[in-house]
Amino acid sequence: MFFSDIHTRIRFFFLLVLCILIIIVIRVFYIQVFSYDKLSNLAESLWSRELPVGADRGEIYDRNGKVLATNLTTTSLVLIPNQIENKEEVAQKLSEILGSDYEDMFAHVSKKTSIERVHPEGRQLSYDIASQIDELGFDGVYLVKESKRYYPYGSLLSHVLGYVGIDNQGLSGIELTYDEYLTGEDGAIKYFSDGKGNRLELSEVYEEPQNGVNITLTIDLDLQLAAERELDNIMLKYTPEHALILAMDPNTGEILAMASRPNFDPNNYQDYDTETINRNLPIWMTYEPGSTFKITTLAASLEEQTVNLFEDTFYDGGSVNVDGATIHCWKSGGHGAQTYLEVVENSCNPGFVSLGQKLGTNTLMSYISKFGFGEKTGIDLNGESTGILFNPDKMGVVELATTSFGQGISVTPIQQVTAVSAVVNGGSLYEPYLVKSMQEPETNLIIYLKEPVLRRKVISEETSKLARYALESVVANGSGRNAYIENYRVGGKTGTAQKVEDGHYMDGNYILSFIGFMPADNPEIVVYVAVDHPVGVVQYGGTVAAPVAKSILETAISVLDIESSTEGMAKEYNWMDTKYMQISDVTGMSLEEAKENLKGFSLEYSGDGTKVIYQSPSGNSYVKEGGVVKLMLG
Repeated sequence: MFFSDIHTRIRFFFLLVLCILIIIVIRVFYIQVFSYDKLSNLAESLWSRELPVGADRGEIYDRNGKVLATNLTTTSLVLIPNQIENKEEVAQKLSEILGSDYEDMFAHVSKKTSIERVHPEGRQLSYDIASQIDELGFDGVYLVKESKRYYPYGSLLSHVLGYVGIDNQGLSGIELTYDEYLTGEDGAIKYFSDGKGNRLELSEVYEEPQNGVNITLTIDLDLQLAAERELDNIMLKYTPEHALILAMDPNTGEILAMASRPNFDPNNYQDYDTETINRNLPIWMTYEPGSTFKITTLAASLEEQTVNLFEDTFYDGGSVNVDGATIHCWKSGGHGAQTYLEVVENSCNPGFVSLGQKLGTNTLMSYISKFGFGEKTGIDLNGESTGILFNPDKMGVVELATTSFGQGISVTPIQQVTAVSAVVNGGSLYEPYLVKSMQEPETNLIIYLKEPVLRRKVISEETSKLARYALESVVANGSGRNAYIENYRVGGKTGTAQKVEDGHYMDGNYILSFIGFMPADNPEIVVYVAVDHPVGVVQYGGTVAAPVAKSILETAISVLDIESSTEGMAKEYNWMDTKYMQISDVTGMSLEEAKENLKGFSLEYSGDGTKVIYQSPSGNSYVKEGGVVKLMLG
C-alpha cells in the first residue's frame, strides 16, 4: 500500500512536470513564432535611438518651370540628455550661443527623455551658430539636417504661394491647400545605446527622407512680374487702401497672374500682421462691382433677345426715376438719344436700368446665378468668399434697377473674372484653378495633370460674339479708350463703384476698376484691375485702372505670342489723345508714289533703287501721327 502510494505520487509528479514543460515549450514557440516581431520591436526601442533627418517640401514652379518656392538646407539642435555629463556647462554654453535663457536650456538638457529638440531657438540655425555649437564637441549634443522653405522672389505671388511654419507645415495659400502633397516623409539616423544612454559600438542605420511632390502652377512668371510692377506703381502714384490685379485664360480657367497690395514676404511672414498675410484680396475681398457688372446684364439681354444693340434706342436725360428713387447718369444732363450699343459704350446707368427692366427680376437674377455670382468659384485656394446677392423673392423695382448696373450687390474679383471669361469665350463657365500638374520629386515624372472643369454653358456663341463686339466698341469708342492698343483688338469695361460703410455710401470714396480681354475676336486672356480709393486723381475707372490693364495686356502680347490685327475697330480720338493713323501698304510702289501715300509720316530709307520692296510697320497698321515709317528700296 505504501509503495503503491509512492508510485502514484511519482507518476502524478512526473505528469505535472511534463505538462509544465509542454506549456513552456508551447509558450516559447508562440513567443518565437507569433510574437517575435512585437517583442523584437519592444526590445529594440529600449536600446535604439533615432536622430531625425528632415525631408524637403516639394518645389513649386510657374507654368514654364521657373522656381517659385524651394528649400534651403539648414541644421537643428537635438539633445540626448542621458549622454550629457556636465549639464550646467552645456546649458550655459548653448544658451550663450543661441541667445536663450539659461534656465530654459538647463531644463532641456536635464529632461527625462531619450531625445530632446530645442524649440524654437534650436531650429533652422544659421551656418555661423551651427559652427559654434559643433566646435563645442559635447557628448549628447547633435546637429541634424533640416529643410527651410525659401521663396527666391520674396513678396512676389505671396498670397497665392502662402507660407509655412517652423515645422514646415503649410499655413496658407498653395502651401496649405496642397500641404499633404508638398510635405515629405522625414528620415532618420538610427543608433544604439544602453539603458544609460551611452552609445553602443553597433552600426548605424540611415533611413533616407522622402521629399514631397513638386507642383507646377498655371501662373506665368513674366505676367506676374508685370502685375507686381504695375501694383507697385499704383501704390506709389495713388496711395490707395488696396489694389489688385487678376489675369486668367478664359478658355480653361487657368490663373495666369494674381497679385494684390498690401502683400508680404513669406520668407519673413512673422514681421506682418495676420490680416495682411491671410487675406488674398482677389478671392476674399467683396464689394459692389459697379459698371464692370454691366457685362452680365448685357449678356443676359442679348441671350434673351430683349434688345437690339444697333436698332433699339434709349433717351438719356441724365437720370431716371424708379419708384421714387432717382438714379443718375455719370454725365450731367445725360447722353441724349442713343442706340443701346452707345449705352454700353457710354456706361449709361439709366440705359442699363431699362435693360434690367426689360429682363425682369427673375430672369436677370437667374443669369447672375448662372454666371457664378453668389457662390464660390471653387478655386484651389483657402479663404474664398461668396459675395452677397438680393433674394429675388424680396427684390423690388429699385433693387432690380440698381442690380442692373452693379450696385447693391457684393461680388469678388475672381467671380467677376470667371463670369466675364464665360461671356467672351463662347458662353462656357469654367472653374478657375492654379495647380496645373504634380511631379514625382526624383524623376519629375508627371503624376497628376489638371484638366479644365466646365461648370455649365451659360450663353450661346452668337450672344458671346455680340457681347465681344460691344465691349471692343467700349475700348475703341467709349469709356475704355485708355486701354486701346494700336494694331491689336482689345475689349473691356470700366467700373467706378462707390464704397459702402455702415449701410451708407461714402463721399468721394470709390473702387475704380477695369476688366479687359484680348484679342477681342478670340480672347486668350482676361485681365481685371481694381484700385481702392486712389488719392489725387479723377475718380473714374477709365482714368486709373484702364491704363494699368493696357500695360498688362501689352506684356501679354509677347508672353502669349498674340498676333497683331488690322481688322479691329479704329479708335475714336478726342483732343487729349495721342492720335494714330492707319498707314497704306506701299510695297511695290515707286519711291515717289510711296511718299505721296505716306504724307504726314517721317520716312527713313535703306537700300538702293527706286522701288519699295519692304516697309515697317506693315501696311494697314496704326502708327502714331507723324511717326516713323521705314522703307527698304530695291
